[in-house]
Amino acid sequence: MPSCYIIFSLKLNRFYVGATQDSVSERIEKHNSHTYGAHHFTAAADDWELFLEIEASDYAQAIRIERRIKDQKSAVFKRNLKKYPELLEKLKLSTK
Repeated sequence: MPSCYIIFSLKLNRFYVGATQDSVSERIEKHNSHTYGAHHFTAAADDWELFLEIEASDYAQAIRIERRIKDQKSAVFKRNLKKYPELLEKLKLSTK
């Protein structure tokens, strides 16, 4: 199922937001094993863990959700998505 995902690295104390059509767990495994290359942001750590997975109706919506979250440029916003389900639902509705 297509989804947008937020992963967190304790080592970097940073979030990463992505979208995928694959399994999120497989995607995280690839980030942690540096499959995407040493020049990518996620290669700076190997302790990425799932913070939040947001299921989308299709891959295009997953990309729109990803971009909306990245546009906020806020760790507080990412934490609030997990803390307040109504905020997450509003985000999903606004990206249909």
